[in-house]
Amino acid sequence: MEPFFDDEHDEFRRSVRTFIEREVLPNVAAWDEAHLVDREFFRKAGAAGLLGTAVPEEYGGGGVDDFRFNMIIGEEFARVGASGAGLSLTLHNDIVQPYLLHYATEEQKARWMPGFVSGDIVTAIGMTEPDAGSDVAGIKASALRESGADGDVYVVNGAKTFITNGIHADLVITAVKTDPKERHRGISLIGIERGMEGFSRPRKLDKIGLDSQDTAELLFEDVRVPVNNLLGNEGEGFGYLMRNLAQERLSVAVWAIPAAQYALDLTVEHCNNRMAFGEPLTKLQNTRFVLAELQTEIEVGRSFVRDCVRELNAGVLTAEKAAMAKWWTTEMHQRCVDRCLQLHGGYGYMREYPIARAYLDTRVTTIYAGTTEVMKEIIGRAVAGGSFKPS
Repeated sequence: MEPFFDDEHDEFRRSVRTFIEREVLPNVAAWDEAHLVDREFFRKAGAAGLLGTAVPEEYGGGGVDDFRFNMIIGEEFARVGASGAGLSLTLHNDIVQPYLLHYATEEQKARWMPGFVSGDIVTAIGMTEPDAGSDVAGIKASALRESGADGDVYVVNGAKTFITNGIHADLVITAVKTDPKERHRGISLIGIERGMEGFSRPRKLDKIGLDSQDTAELLFEDVRVPVNNLLGNEGEGFGYLMRNLAQERLSVAVWAIPAAQYALDLTVEHCNNRMAFGEPLTKLQNTRFVLAELQTEIEVGRSFVRDCVRELNAGVLTAEKAAMAKWWTTEMHQRCVDRCLQLHGGYGYMREYPIARAYLDTRVTTIYAGTTEVMKEIIGRAVAGGSFKPS
């Protein structure tokens, strides 16, 4: 069979692995304690070529729109359990990058993309609100257009929550209602930048996992944003979000596979060294059965996710298939980590053990980027309505 990765991908993987060994592993404990990666982390990632692989070369990027490069970054961070730090880069590369590539004007690309690639501009996306999560059309943040001494602007008011990279973000692609009377057609995307008067970050949120990745609340109080910060066309933001959510959800699925493998590898090592009844735990049939079941589920998930990545690269990945990948792999990941922790016994409950940190980091995966229930609803509607086309 044709290999999924080629020599160029293998070389990129080696560079990512070197970056993690030099710049991430020595700092993870301090970042976890601070609940925030260093700002310099992004610049170092940019210098190492980890940011903007799909951004055109004229802006300093790699110029190769191949999601397998994004995939390798996620795999390598998950391989060593550095989920918090890795998620910060994943948000920047996998989720924000497509909006800049597909909807930014040439002026916006020239203004934002070089910094995006170098790590001088950290990005975030502002969708979720205190009263609107998976129901994106229910957002209330408003952006009303007016003219003044500062020219044509959108006056933005509202709040966002659970925003990854919210503390460090210099540019937030923000979903707002430019026509509050409309549910879907009233949504637009606007780039809100650090330093704009009225834009604040009231609180860094205290999570139960992913310690080194910052998650924040954002507040907009009469923020005057130039009209030329609008991404794409006014009123078409909901469609943009829906089109890009497939890649976002696949990105989560991509992460789930190596993260589950990491937990299983930890557990195999523990069970080979932990004695019970005079022999290693791996000599017990129940232990071997659990390990067999988990490795099989990981391999099944790996094959499906790779098929989805091929379809994404070909431009044919559907929202329903991305939803399938997202809910199944994350639920599998949670089952895997839970059973791995069980095989660690009491040690698994101790925070000093990597499996305990993996357990906490894993819990959010069935929630963010759309809950499992929402994913099933998306798939169920397509199946019931006859629009789903099996592979």
